[in-house]
Amino acid sequence: MERGCGHEVELEALRRENTALKQRVAELERLVADLQKKLEEALRAQKRQAAPFSKGPPQTDPKRPGRKPGEHYGIKAHRQPPPTIDEIIPVALPEFCECGGEPEFLETAHQYQTEIPRRPIYRRFDIALGRCRRCGRQVQGRHPLQTSDALGAAASQIGPDAQAMTALLKDKLGVSYGDIQTVLSDFFQISLTRGGASHIVLRTGQRVDAAYQGIKQVMRQSRAVYPDETGWKVRGLLQWMWVFVEKTVSLFVIRPSRGYDVPTEILGADYSGDMIHDGWGPYDRFTKAHHQQCLQHLIRRAKLLIQTGTRGAVRFPRAVLEILQKSFVLRDRRDAKTISPHGLAVAIGQLQSRLEYWLGGRFQNTANFRFAKHLWSHRNDLFLFLRHPGIEATSWPADHAIRPAVVNRKVFGGNREPSGAEAQERLASIAATCAQRGVAVFQYLSQVLRATSDQRDRLACHLLQLPAPT
Repeated sequence: MERGCGHEVELEALRRENTALKQRVAELERLVADLQKKLEEALRAQKRQAAPFSKGPPQTDPKRPGRKPGEHYGIKAHRQPPPTIDEIIPVALPEFCECGGEPEFLETAHQYQTEIPRRPIYRRFDIALGRCRRCGRQVQGRHPLQTSDALGAAASQIGPDAQAMTALLKDKLGVSYGDIQTVLSDFFQISLTRGGASHIVLRTGQRVDAAYQGIKQVMRQSRAVYPDETGWKVRGLLQWMWVFVEKTVSLFVIRPSRGYDVPTEILGADYSGDMIHDGWGPYDRFTKAHHQQCLQHLIRRAKLLIQTGTRGAVRFPRAVLEILQKSFVLRDRRDAKTISPHGLAVAIGQLQSRLEYWLGGRFQNTANFRFAKHLWSHRNDLFLFLRHPGIEATSWPADHAIRPAVVNRKVFGGNREPSGAEAQERLASIAATCAQRGVAVFQYLSQVLRATSDQRDRLACHLLQLPAPT
């Protein structure tokens, strides 16, 4: 009896110990999963656009900057003489040489210099005023360099070039209003308050609204679009700056939402073109569209799993990385026309089958399981770029378009008022679209600012070859 009771007591103790160990193992597994998740987030943060510029200590023996001498140096460029000369300054020989001798004139050599105009141009428009003999209404003249018809207290104004420069400094380059004030004062001797600079930016944004609406029309009719979004603040509250990039235009919008409603507003719920994106969930709701997942995002994710994984856990991300890299090789063969259409179709099928083979396995690693789940959900959205030659395999057009906004966010954080956000999205769209269409944005804004109210909208659209307002 005593021996039996002893066995039962020992068995019960072992059971309790086993239960405690299982609980401890479960706690440790949760802890490992949590730490692995935090490690992944930390490594991802280093690769984000908003990450700090420095990614580690400087190298002890860095390479020499600049191009290296040798046969691969390339053409040695130099500044060409200016096309026109505004000022000729004669430079006479010195009276004596360094040795004390008297120099003899041989010939005249030329040196050229390009300088910024530091003295501002002060204009006065002597405007003829009159009255219509038929209706009795006051009539006044208008010069092409004027930006408004205002007189009286508002008669002293900033010129169109200075206004265009102010708007671009703020909403393209991210310069603060205080720094704009300093630039104009120190470099060009132009006095402008921060409030005056703010009014110029808002007014410029309003005057390009017709072109902005034209960009929206082109975007809605596009056959391929690259969307992206990033955090933005208005009045200190978190909102989202979206960018939609098409082959010839770029559209920025700032909205409180990061959801499906924003791309629906821009593209329409029935959009049926190609969408190349980073896998953000709301894009998947466009069921009529053809989707291409950004392969670069997936490659970065696979490399991260290889860095953080151990032993057998790295086999799956390595296989995925190899498949994705082979798709780029296949694209290059297609573009070089070294593979037939039938061979291309067969090769795409082989890539797809190999990927599904790896996705069909059993995953003990939580991070691999999440990655495999994402790939399985989008397994038909990975190789669209091989079937549609006109689109990219990555979302780099959207990434490049939104990057200046990310840099600007580091400087001034966002917009204080919704009116500033409206100017931001309009001017950012105009600047990016001008670059895509080969139009000098500075000259464009200056021309639009000089146009009369009845001609402005049509001119703004005409200069960018956008649909005219109805």
